[in-house]
Amino acid sequence: MVKVIELETERLKLRQWLPRDYALFSELNADPDVMAYFPRILTEPESMALAEKIKKLISERGWGLWAVELKTEGDFMGFVGLHKPEVELPFTPCVEIGWRLSRKYWGNGYATEAANVALEYAFDILQLDEVVSFTALPNVKSKSVMEKLNMVDVRKNFEHPELPDGHKLREHVLYKITKLQWVNKTL
Repeated sequence: MVKVIELETERLKLRQWLPRDYALFSELNADPDVMAYFPRILTEPESMALAEKIKKLISERGWGLWAVELKTEGDFMGFVGLHKPEVELPFTPCVEIGWRLSRKYWGNGYATEAANVALEYAFDILQLDEVVSFTALPNVKSKSVMEKLNMVDVRKNFEHPELPDGHKLREHVLYKITKLQWVNKTL
């Protein structure tokens, strides 16, 4: 049995998913602002299935897209963590870092804080050479988080294969951070 890893920061806990998270995750995925840079909002069954899949991947690997909660209140905020994309992309295989937080938690540095501890785990424990992140070209907020993490736009935009030709979100930017960049950042 794989040990499920939990991570903590000063304000946040990254943990395995709990049944009580699912309804809040469904609300998050039904919010048009949260899902503005995804092809569409998700239905409740789609959200439940996604939460189950994420939970299962964490159970199998010990790490993944962890549920994030505020330590002080125990409130589920969304997810932040590491993932191996299943879709074939121009740079796969890889490990990506990603996040999706409820709108009420935006603007407080939570995504960056949680992503930093996930990157620490990626480089110090998993001993990865690099971690990528990508988003739809117009997603300025996610690009800002990537830059706060000292990730670099590698200037290799790509067309996301799961979106049809001509879709306004098809063009994606690719950011990376190497282990060496991470070590230099933390010095």
